[in-house]
Amino acid sequence: MPESRVHFEPLCRFITAAMERLGLPPADAAVVGALMAQAELQGSDGHGVIRLLPYARRIRAGGINLHPEIKVVQERPAMAVLDGDNGMGHLVMQRAAEMAVEKARTCGIGWVGARFSNHAGPASLYARMPMAHDMIGLYFAVGNANHLPPWGGLDMLLSTNPIAVAVPAGAEPPVVLDMATTVAAYGKVKAKAQRGEAMPIGWMIDRLGQPLTDPKRAEEGFLMPIGGYKGYGLSLIVGLLAGTLNGAAMGRDVIDFNHDDVTTTNTGQAVMAIDLSAFGDVADFKARVDRLVRDLRASERMPGVERIWLPGQQSHERRAANERDGIPLPAALLGQLQDFARETGLAPLETIATMKETT
Repeated sequence: MPESRVHFEPLCRFITAAMERLGLPPADAAVVGALMAQAELQGSDGHGVIRLLPYARRIRAGGINLHPEIKVVQERPAMAVLDGDNGMGHLVMQRAAEMAVEKARTCGIGWVGARFSNHAGPASLYARMPMAHDMIGLYFAVGNANHLPPWGGLDMLLSTNPIAVAVPAGAEPPVVLDMATTVAAYGKVKAKAQRGEAMPIGWMIDRLGQPLTDPKRAEEGFLMPIGGYKGYGLSLIVGLLAGTLNGAAMGRDVIDFNHDDVTTTNTGQAVMAIDLSAFGDVADFKARVDRLVRDLRASERMPGVERIWLPGQQSHERRAANERDGIPLPAALLGQLQDFARETGLAPLETIATMKETT
């Protein structure tokens, strides 16, 4: 389907204005708007503006607290647990990342978990935050709906349960791994449906074990774990760290926010920051990362392979291209955003984008 392009700044303003119209305080709306637009900028289209309408639906149904009291409920020098008070997950996890960085400055490592949070967008957004402070960042989360059964089972008791790790480099782009513990995140299934595209074989199977490629029939099957039974095990462990450890939902307690706009999800997440200076010279570490990256990229390739990629490099290049050329949005999604703008009295997204381009 045809696509339109919008620039980052007007997209950020549009989402921010939409969040304000939905009732978020201006400062909170600005945080959510910026993080959702950053998701689009880096190509995480399953977690960007495509989520605006589902968020709006849940907010209007009373399923999200627009004025949360995000507070610490457990704390020691190197760790803390936050209660997000059912606020927007972006707000809870930005707070968690900030606290993890502060604790890592003191202790070398900081771990901050959260309960009663909500969906917060792509994992890499929060793993990347400590890098601005010369730290390695890690992020773990329980997905907001179960799409994965235990290996060999049919009851969907686990989710995509993503993990992200961001490692600073020197002259090279940082190494940023952002992955679901399933072959594809469910947000990618939603994006395929939005674009009218089929899913690749291997993303999902139906309850008879046959490949499922129509994203509009996704509820008839379930996602496949990465690496077979190993991915199932990894999903379980990430869920225990992000959910069970923090007193958040896991297993049968997970609320499917695709179908339930009212019940509190009690989403669990965690951010860890590792201060490079606690382990040695920061510049030396970054230089060694650069050297390793270059060795990997320059290593001998198999026939037909044009380039060896490092985790996060495609996202890095996509970010640069989208900053230059604008962020592509499917026509169907743009139409939905236009309808939302008319309904809520906002300026249409194209108008904002056009104003930006002509200034």
